[in-house]
Amino acid sequence: MSTARHPIPALLLAAGRGERMRPLTDVTPKPLLQVQGQPLLQWHLQALLDAGVGRAVINTAWLGGQISAYFSSVFASRRRFNMPEQLSISYSHEGVDFGGALETAGGIARALPQLGPVFWLAAGDVFAPDFVFDTAAVAAFEASDHLAHLWLVPNPAHNPRGDFGLSAGGLALNLPADDPAPRYTYSTIALLRAELFAAPWCDIPPGNPGGIKAPLAPLLRRAMDNGRVSAQLYTGRWTDVGTPERLAELNSLSSDAP
Repeated sequence: MSTARHPIPALLLAAGRGERMRPLTDVTPKPLLQVQGQPLLQWHLQALLDAGVGRAVINTAWLGGQISAYFSSVFASRRRFNMPEQLSISYSHEGVDFGGALETAGGIARALPQLGPVFWLAAGDVFAPDFVFDTAAVAAFEASDHLAHLWLVPNPAHNPRGDFGLSAGGLALNLPADDPAPRYTYSTIALLRAELFAAPWCDIPPGNPGGIKAPLAPLLRRAMDNGRVSAQLYTGRWTDVGTPERLAELNSLSSDAP
């Protein structure tokens, strides 16, 4: 893993209600649920810090005040001493501003003024302890004309049909429903360009001042249809922590289990 620091920030998505995790999420936002001894969102923050990322934005809505109270404005490493000492954190409080979450594209558009032309994206309810926010991936993405680079995973039991195809040349494919080609599941980890959230891909005004709710998948599919989304397969540990059963299963394992 490269130890060089790179300046692009990360956006961590933490605004969802976590309906399938109830009753756990009635009093605790899903990103703060404990996974193998620490809040789920903390696994991403530690990985970002270990990779040399110096700044993260967290979007919030449901019980968002708990998230900002827990992590505050700084995340400091307790494990690595040859990396940046801390990760600065800012917030996009959709719940405070609009009374609820803006969905993925709406939330990204809202947070863009705090980001930059290129940024990491990761969902705060995904456990991927082996993922590396690699500087080489950033450099390759910045040197391309792609609007997004996605990490895809083998399809889990709850998403057997998958989401997107993957070409031999590393392009993400928006396959027709009747296409028999293999599909993979979007891991919710990506590199994105702010350009994806402007015309002709997206019609949300800059900064989303009106709080428009919009999903991300339609934007990605438009860009895929124009050959502007790359992807690669990630085969490390990955769990969409979407149900109490999945959370319990993770917590029954050692953090060092393969």
